[in-house]
Amino acid sequence: MVIARRLNSGVPLVGEVSRYIISAGGKRLRPVLLLLTCGALGYHEAQRFNLAAVVEFIHTATLLHDDVVDESTLRRGRSTANEAFGNPASVLVGDFLYSRAFQMMVEADNMRVMQILAEATNVIAEGEVMQLMNMHDASLDEAAYLRVIRSKTAKLFEASARLGAVLAASPAEVESACATYGQALGTAFQVVDDVLDYAGETAEMGKNLGDDLREGKATLPLIMAMQLGSSDQRDTIREAIETGAKADLETVVNIVRQTGALEATLDAASREAKRAIAAARELPPNLYTEGLIQLAGQLLERRH
Repeated sequence: MVIARRLNSGVPLVGEVSRYIISAGGKRLRPVLLLLTCGALGYHEAQRFNLAAVVEFIHTATLLHDDVVDESTLRRGRSTANEAFGNPASVLVGDFLYSRAFQMMVEADNMRVMQILAEATNVIAEGEVMQLMNMHDASLDEAAYLRVIRSKTAKLFEASARLGAVLAASPAEVESACATYGQALGTAFQVVDDVLDYAGETAEMGKNLGDDLREGKATLPLIMAMQLGSSDQRDTIREAIETGAKADLETVVNIVRQTGALEATLDAASREAKRAIAAARELPPNLYTEGLIQLAGQLLERRH
């Protein structure tokens, strides 16, 4: 397996931390997206596996850094790497995964591939900084929220799908359709993820319910609840965002559920999923393309 082989390092702690977070599993959506796109466009060379591992390494590096920034203690049902190994190890191993990803993308010997991935990692970093700047800002609106998640989360989905088109030497309009699919899918994925923070249970989610509230993140369910709720409900949520008052979590969750904010947020996710499906229908009709269409449709049924 490419991921396991390329995690090898002469420094034992690097391999230990890398294997810890990779072995935690996850959906591997980004590499799956790249492989499905390659299949849809008729590209079956070995380089697709190398780049699928690259996008997973980049994603894993962002998780390591995110958990340090967010002071998270639980991911995918077990302790985060920073909780198990400490912040310094998590940050430095995240750096290792970034640099290993760049070593591997150079092996593709394709300047367009390097351009796409270099831009993606830069935009993701910008998205992280934007999110940091927006912490505890209760005035954040839906447009600003979408700007952050399209940079922070959706950009690597977009890059993964675009890479399939580049490897297959597809024309510009096909590459554009793939990129649109990836961006819309990634946006829908994050929106649903934010719904689950208020609709799920801790054991089912594999993360601490209400983490986003504690961190002062104005996610879309909260933004919608402030739009749909009463003046008192709006004030309660605003105070919770501005202070990160996790003690008010139950009250806030009830407001989000009672105002119809979760349904409104899922409607936003549904619009993105439909946008992804429309883009996928521009690709050649085959089993791989059908897989892309089904993937977008099933996103709305996520429970974790």
